[in-house]
Amino acid sequence: MAEIIIKNLRKNFGDFTAVQSSSFKIEDGEFFMLLGPSGCGKTTTLRMIAGLELPTAGEIYIDGEEVSQKPARQRDIAFVFQMFALYPHMNVRKNISYPLVSQGMAKAQIKEKVAEVSRILGIEDILDRPVGGLSGGDRQRVALGRAIVREPKAFMMDEPLGALDAEFRERMAEELRALHDRMGATTIYVTHDQLEAMQMGDKIVVMNHGVIEQFGTPQDIYDKPATMFVADFIGSPSMNFLRFHGQVHTGATSIRMHHVDLSVPAVREPFEGDMVYGIRPEHIALSDSSESRGEVVAAEYLGTTQIVTVKTASGNLKARISSDQPVRSGEQVGLAFNGATATLFDNQSGKALRSDLNEGVLAHV
Repeated sequence: MAEIIIKNLRKNFGDFTAVQSSSFKIEDGEFFMLLGPSGCGKTTTLRMIAGLELPTAGEIYIDGEEVSQKPARQRDIAFVFQMFALYPHMNVRKNISYPLVSQGMAKAQIKEKVAEVSRILGIEDILDRPVGGLSGGDRQRVALGRAIVREPKAFMMDEPLGALDAEFRERMAEELRALHDRMGATTIYVTHDQLEAMQMGDKIVVMNHGVIEQFGTPQDIYDKPATMFVADFIGSPSMNFLRFHGQVHTGATSIRMHHVDLSVPAVREPFEGDMVYGIRPEHIALSDSSESRGEVVAAEYLGTTQIVTVKTASGNLKARISSDQPVRSGEQVGLAFNGATATLFDNQSGKALRSDLNEGVLAHV
């Protein structure tokens, strides 16, 4: 397997810049997620790493070799697509063995490798069946088998679970992660699904309009968003944003918003202007003793928890609380914020203000 290093990667299509000066490092054996909405540049980035698109500028290193201008066949990678891309006239066994047959490998060795891969994927019983009659989950296993059997330096996966229904998708996500852990394979995985990225990834790059917004572990990205885009894109419900005008001084641990003092992680540099106080729904509690108050406008029951929407002077916000706590529409409630988990943003740039919470996060961007 291989370490992959991306340096100042850029891709232009005429006057349109699809990927802007991206740099990041994928460790050997890491399950790495490229995450973002449609059109953000994640698939273009993956295709450049794979050699299916040549970059306009920048460098790509796979296992220490600079490959940015080399075609895909010279990069020793395997690609798994969303739509399976299987050969319909071949059975499962022939689909999996095809790359090895193309390489001229001996029949006995091919048989051994196909048996091993089918055992790993749990598809020994369908090896002689035509692929056309298989379920979506089984066809994706066959596509994975055809990639794995080559033992490439890295796997590139472009939304491989996107065509599956919700039940199969969740099951296959678990299987893919377990398969990765057994093989220790360097894997780059493109998805627009933040839950999938958080569930499966060791590291995540969050992209937007061709720009890397943040790079880090799932926990860092969730707990310490570097930008308002990341804070909004990650999490369900997403982070609450309360806008206000004010100023903070170096070392400040509270801010004044609409005549209420709210605690924040210690600020590392002064700022004055339009700011945003960001806080996750699970870090808001309903408390009669709180200064901050609002009116309940909706409650969504989710089993052990409920999402309560509260109208405040600063706008609507959502709180995730226990479903055992009774609330009624129209009720006036107090709101208590866990300020140690809050993030302050510059409203104009959308970037997090440096604090004890996000110290070092922006260095990844």
